[in-house]
Amino acid sequence: MQVTALYRYPVKGFTGEACDSLDVLPGGRIAGDRIFGLRFNDSTTPDAAWSRKTEFVALVHTPGIARLRLRFDHAAQRLHIEHDDAVVFDGAMDESGRKQLAAVIGEYVRGLEVNPIGDRTDRLPLRVVGDGTPRYQDREPGYVTLHGKSSVAAVAAHVGEAHDLVERRFRSNIAVDGLGAWAEQDFVGRRLRIGEVEFDVAAPVTRCLATHANPNTGARDIAMMPKLLELLPTERPTFAVMMTSQRGGRVRIGDAVVRG
Repeated sequence: MQVTALYRYPVKGFTGEACDSLDVLPGGRIAGDRIFGLRFNDSTTPDAAWSRKTEFVALVHTPGIARLRLRFDHAAQRLHIEHDDAVVFDGAMDESGRKQLAAVIGEYVRGLEVNPIGDRTDRLPLRVVGDGTPRYQDREPGYVTLHGKSSVAAVAAHVGEAHDLVERRFRSNIAVDGLGAWAEQDFVGRRLRIGEVEFDVAAPVTRCLATHANPNTGARDIAMMPKLLELLPTERPTFAVMMTSQRGGRVRIGDAVVRG
């Protein structure tokens, strides 16, 4: 087994970036992953604190944000966003840039057919939160997500969609080749070594409406949750596993994956 793809998602709920390597921090969060978010203004959660994704602009209730293409310069702390090849934001994540970003995304979200704002004007202006620390994963404890390429292939065949689209729907951090479909579920409760990093596989990842959104169009075009239950009958729709790491370290494409 070996790592064939790596991803991180600088802005919670938005487009991710493919990487050659990922730095896993002690505890299990990935440097540069979910370090910013656009939180609704009616949230009483402090900006630097974790909260549920329902307090953020996110795919679960705003599928149309999948149409936005993001690039983040981690060194310069500068974000670039395009929609239909037009630049809608390009700026630093300083106070001025954050205000501009909040206004741009707020206007975009309100223009979507499916959006969580509607007449909830108390949710605006959005608040851009985050200080560079990876803290806005869907669950409060830090974790890394992993899936097998064969599991992606099984889902793609079942729903009749291209492999790369299916993989992007699930937004994992690590993709692995060399194991059978759903075999990663057998890792739960065990230890994995990937390159120089030891992981404890904590649990399967339960899936939500975010997976119904097409990563290219933002349309809810596949009811993915019931499809997952058809393929893997479990109490809840499941795809991929979540992992923690006590010491952290670097994971690279091509690293061997060894079961403990």
